Amino acid sequence: MKQQKLIGVFAATAALALALGGCAANSGTTGEGDNGGGEDTTVKAADYNPQPRENLQEGGEVRFPINEIPEQLNAFNSDASADTSRVAYWYMPQILLVTPEGEVTKNDAYLDDWKIETVDGNTTVTFTFNEKAHWNDGTDMDWTAVENTWIANRSYDEGYNPNATDGYKQITSVEEGDSPKTAIVTFDGEYAWPSMAFLTGGLLHPAINTPDLFNSAFIGDPHPEWGAGPYTIDEFDANAGFISFKPNTEWWGNAPLLDSVSFQAMEAAASLNAFKNGEIDQVGANTKDRLEQVKDMEDTVIYRAQQTAKTIIMVDADKPQFEDMDVRKAFFLAIDIDQQKQIAWNGLDYEEEPAGSLNMYGFQEGYSDSFAEAGLKHDPEEAQKLLEDAGWELNDDGIREKDGETLSVIYPVFGDDPTQEALAKALQAQQKEVGIDLQIEVRPSSDFSSDLTSKNWDVASLRFTDSDPFGPAWFCQLYCSDSGLNLSATGTEEIDEKIHSEVESKTTAEEWTTASMELEPEIIAETWGVIPLYNGPSISVVKKGLANLTPEPYVGLDLFGITPVENVGWEK
Repeated sequence: MKQQKLIGVFAATAALALALGGCAANSGTTGEGDNGGGEDTTVKAADYNPQPRENLQEGGEVRFPINEIPEQLNAFNSDASADTSRVAYWYMPQILLVTPEGEVTKNDAYLDDWKIETVDGNTTVTFTFNEKAHWNDGTDMDWTAVENTWIANRSYDEGYNPNATDGYKQITSVEEGDSPKTAIVTFDGEYAWPSMAFLTGGLLHPAINTPDLFNSAFIGDPHPEWGAGPYTIDEFDANAGFISFKPNTEWWGNAPLLDSVSFQAMEAAASLNAFKNGEIDQVGANTKDRLEQVKDMEDTVIYRAQQTAKTIIMVDADKPQFEDMDVRKAFFLAIDIDQQKQIAWNGLDYEEEPAGSLNMYGFQEGYSDSFAEAGLKHDPEEAQKLLEDAGWELNDDGIREKDGETLSVIYPVFGDDPTQEALAKALQAQQKEVGIDLQIEVRPSSDFSSDLTSKNWDVASLRFTDSDPFGPAWFCQLYCSDSGLNLSATGTEEIDEKIHSEVESKTTAEEWTTASMELEPEIIAETWGVIPLYNGPSISVVKKGLANLTPEPYVGLDLFGITPVENVGWEK
């Protein structure tokens, strides 16, 4: 799936994931770079030190920082985050893999065969599981896991709370093939994106077979017995924000190279200190200040890669201040995106074209600037006119009022990164210019997921991070009114119908992509709930010799790559 997840804040198991906004995401990483203070600041598409297993040693440990260990540990659930997916990938099955460029292949450890066909006018996907494939509790891995995953993710109307229904809702049946080891998935007609189904999320154990289990069983409990993979959970401490993994004695594939892998939740400043003290092996360095503190350390490598993530600003139309679409549009027109970029990338020698779509990236074929077409620009004068026409008048303090209420909005900043603080203060000043009182609240990173999903904010900045290159396939996850990712509350049934009739009716990826890019500006102009600010580079400083970095989705060194975790290790 292309699943987009909210980084640092919210999560999705589908194309998009929610993540903490900004430059210093602890897990941020980028490409192969210079040792120490080299001059090369080139951002590559992917930069992750790919190495064959024979070049790597057996044994050792790797310690990663992470923004948080989320409360919701079911990566398929809409309350999960990109961090949920990152943790889950180390002990849950991943039946399909993706190259950095986006080519999908089967994971030979789990699947003997994987084929896509058209049968009687319907797209079918056949999965044939390895005879040895099984779950950690001894349950055989077979067609029932595919069926159970489909049932849990196909609809928002059956009590389940999935991250996205895209790909699953187009399936009409999952049936047993010649044996229980074979699952035959049938779509309704010819489906344009069959590779995305069961891609990022993997599979659900057949035991997770009720809405209550799906929604609640993984809250504060990772359930290693429902996993299957080269690693399993060794230690888990929710209060300490810590999880570690050890080789899984139930694993039947290539042996994991490492003896131990761990993730420790850390604030931005703490992660830098931990790296300098040798307590972790990788740290995000997406700002000049962070990079300066660690770039000259001995035996380290700087990686600079293209992020497959968009830093976004979202407003909550459920809040009375933003019920009026013109007020929401005025808020966005007041934002100086160029200034935000300058602050975010100060000293990084990086530039990019406008991030004009939530649907695609500028480096992808078929992209166009939907937000510019819809009317997004920095225009404080037009913003003030929209607010005045909506009845919001300036008071003596330069803040707008209407019916005795001031136009004041809460904007949380999660974590202690100074660049995030600077970005927030710049946004505050930009809004003050048009009479909007933006109140900044600094909160710990550990509050990100819970605050985001409970909508404990009026305006939020975060990242939509993509798990795969099939952006248009996840169009509904972005803009449908019932999507768990669309926290702006700006979707409508009319837009849902347009998405279904004008986009999801297309039978080829090319036609679907064209239709989605044509419809996106129209949806923006009718909603004004979220805008992208920029994509940006992903920069990390890593201990020398660590190879095959960021195998999980939603992390960022290897572009769209999803690769076997058992191949992460240290060079000989």
